[in-house]
Amino acid sequence: MNTLEQGQQALDARYPLRRNQYYPQFHLAPRAGWMNDPNGLVYFNGRYHAFYQHHPFSVEWGPMHWGHATSDDMVQWHHQPIALAPDSEADRDGCFSGSAVVDNGQLALIYTGHRWLGEVGDDSQICEVQCLATSQDGITFTKQGVILQPPAGIMHFRDPKVWHEAGSWWMVIGARDTQQRGQVLLYRGDSLTAWTFDRVLAQADAGEGYMWECPDFFALGRHHYLLCSPQGIAAQGDRFMNLFQSGIITGHWSAGGDFTDQQAFKELDHGHDFYAPQSVVAADGRRIIMAWMDMWESPMPTKAEGWCGCFTLPRELTEEKGLLRQRPIRELQNLRGEGSYWPPQLLIEEKLLQESVEAAEVSLHWDLQRVSATAFGLKIGQGLTLSYQVAERRLSLTRDYSTEGLVDSRRVEISDATAMQWQIYIDRSSIEVFINDGEAVLSSRIYPTEGDRQLKLFSQGGDVAVDTLHYWPLRSAIE
Repeated sequence: MNTLEQGQQALDARYPLRRNQYYPQFHLAPRAGWMNDPNGLVYFNGRYHAFYQHHPFSVEWGPMHWGHATSDDMVQWHHQPIALAPDSEADRDGCFSGSAVVDNGQLALIYTGHRWLGEVGDDSQICEVQCLATSQDGITFTKQGVILQPPAGIMHFRDPKVWHEAGSWWMVIGARDTQQRGQVLLYRGDSLTAWTFDRVLAQADAGEGYMWECPDFFALGRHHYLLCSPQGIAAQGDRFMNLFQSGIITGHWSAGGDFTDQQAFKELDHGHDFYAPQSVVAADGRRIIMAWMDMWESPMPTKAEGWCGCFTLPRELTEEKGLLRQRPIRELQNLRGEGSYWPPQLLIEEKLLQESVEAAEVSLHWDLQRVSATAFGLKIGQGLTLSYQVAERRLSLTRDYSTEGLVDSRRVEISDATAMQWQIYIDRSSIEVFINDGEAVLSSRIYPTEGDRQLKLFSQGGDVAVDTLHYWPLRSAIE
């Protein structure tokens, strides 16, 4: 039995033992075992493919495989056999993150082969190279070997994102230079096996991180956007509160030229759990991103259920009046059950919306010109509070799950002081809050216990006007 078959056998054996108190109803998660970064988001032969970093043997990070799921609409996902396993000399300690493209009718995976040169886990002694695997049917893959070695002196060299533009293949790779600065390196390819270094596309200044992981690079509207996940940025007030960050650098680029940035690195999501986002171009041309909805070195209570990790909802990126917005894709509306609508009303103290919520969408429009409250918002059980502080114009998402070691808060300033719209997706162990039509987003894992899933609105120190309030239960989207 080869390594790929062993991984699949382990996954098949663990899956029936999985418990589901926190297992999502409409977010992509592994059948069992560990999941982290999304890899190889691609549209191929009429279906969307989502690959991901996967360890089928346990709920802990380990030698990385590539898990695989497919969908007709990016909402209803179907698990496929494991796509890649660490079974060659180049990737013996892990098939790390990468991307997927369609090349001459084949689906091609470009990924990082990882090896420990010393003790396992010692990041000061590693070798990382870029590798290729191909498939005719999009399910079974054949490895084609190493296609790119790191530059001299660089060990941390991973997470290739590949695309075709201006008659050439292009690849961005995350790196750490000899001065311990994060970089994104750009390569040009005549084919998927013939690459030439083009330039350092971007690199960290002091305080901007020692490693820039999981880069993505694309045009949208009038700009190019460099998407990356820096490691090593210190918290600054309400910014950069997570261990590692993920965000966007805005600028301009054309093939053969430098990337000129116009706006410094800006976080994409202000919640507790958002890392390594990757984009895909939908069949109709929309730019969609998905990310890992967990965070390194944080408690992960789902391990006790035999699984760990999930993705955010797919989000459409748009540029409007020079600003980047994120909105849940419209296909998610197909999950809505029979909804409830509350007429405009004045909220005083507390209102019960649902006795128990597991999978739901809530749309709220607050009138900030008719508010005497000092704070107002939404609660799920005793552990989750989403609260807007009126005087500070800040929205906070606070978790209080002390038995799980999770007592913390994230905050973001809201620019509009006259009205505010929330679109909220609640799953068994997550919440995603889209503010003012995608102006800002907060994504966090939550862990309410059985019997502690009441959904309430609240007002403190006065009242607030609710213009519109819709609630939809959401159907399951995962097989």
